[in-house]
Amino acid sequence: MYRAPFAVVLAGLLTVPVVAADTKYTLTGDNTKITFVGTKPGGKHDGGFKKLAGTATVTDGNPETLKVEAEIDTTSIWTDNGKLTDHLKSPDFFGVKDNPKATFKTTKVEKTATGYMITGDLTLLGKTKPVTMPATVSAAGDALTITSDFKINRNDWGMTYGKGKLDDIVTLKVTVNAKK
Repeated sequence: MYRAPFAVVLAGLLTVPVVAADTKYTLTGDNTKITFVGTKPGGKHDGGFKKLAGTATVTDGNPETLKVEAEIDTTSIWTDNGKLTDHLKSPDFFGVKDNPKATFKTTKVEKTATGYMITGDLTLLGKTKPVTMPATVSAAGDALTITSDFKINRNDWGMTYGKGKLDDIVTLKVTVNAKK
């Protein structure tokens, strides 16, 4: 007699849907580094951005569910040469007065044999273009780590200053070490 109600309760518990657990990480200039290397015949310059704000969300620790939204403060650009830093802030490059922010938002993350491919929309100088970057991603416990090293063509966003004197391809490196 008492077994039927117990079986009904047990069956009900087993059919309760499992809710996916999202883990949200805050991205800042302290835990997220974006650096670049610009080259020209006979030389190169290193630089990056000191400030950014955003979030990264992962569901159930699965990197393929990674969703990133980041706003990069282009006025925080730095390089290994103060004069170059000032020039990069000018309308010849980032035009920080009219474009103080750049943004990145993921659109897709796919597992590969060696890690992940993160695709997203990068907006610079008011132009949005898709970029795809190979990355290592780990979302374990309360920690999220992402590392990526990839190249973009600065001309895709209208940065054409120095055509023929500066290389069009710029190497970017992104490193995230965030805690929830």
